Amino acid sequence: MRRWLLPGLLLAALVGAWQVAASTGALADLLGLEPFLVPSPAEIADALWQDRTLTAENAWVTLREILLGLGIALVVGVAVGLAMHLSKVARDTLSPLIVASQAVPIIVIAPILVIWFGYGIWPKAAVVALICFFPVALGVVAGLRSADPAATKMMRTLDASRAQILWRVESPWALPSFFTGAKVAVVIAPIGAVFGEWVGANQGLGRAIIYDNAQLQTASLFADVVALAAMALVLYGLLALAERRVVTWR
Repeated sequence: MRRWLLPGLLLAALVGAWQVAASTGALADLLGLEPFLVPSPAEIADALWQDRTLTAENAWVTLREILLGLGIALVVGVAVGLAMHLSKVARDTLSPLIVASQAVPIIVIAPILVIWFGYGIWPKAAVVALICFFPVALGVVAGLRSADPAATKMMRTLDASRAQILWRVESPWALPSFFTGAKVAVVIAPIGAVFGEWVGANQGLGRAIIYDNAQLQTASLFADVVALAAMALVLYGLLALAERRVVTWR
């Protein structure tokens, strides 16, 4: 109860203070802006309700991009993590390339992907995959390498093969780290989708944010951001639930 009650009370207090400050004009005066540029939570909720159909359509487009890119990142991240754990040659070869892939700003890569693949779903999914790949691969490698040496040694004394050690000892040991990396990835995945949509898209929450910003429809802009945040929270919650079902010993 406390885990839900305390954050809920804090959020309610912040939203209440925002509502009072925005409705009285105090927040606009503090920021030096016109009152219509500083919407209250009630106005944001009204915009979210009025544009619910359009917001749902854009959210579905963005969600598909996130799920596709996240799926690619999970598959490739696990495969690369396993390869780096099992082979020193793969580890020495791939480690610098993985770090280099994260050193290039994603906002630079996104326009290139749009030029190559057009305005469809694949450039956005590729951007999401590039952002999410690193924490997944890092979590897999860290988890596999943290396996108890005593358990591994015991398996060797029982004449276990390398595959059996990987399956029975190292993989279960790596699951918590894998889920930690996956939860980081699922939180930052919407950022990649929005970046991709900002570069070139006809639909999506990122496209809606650009349009609302250009039209100075700040209430609708905040509504798009709320929908994007809610999407990330739901995906995080589903992944956390999956972790509790799989990693039962925690």
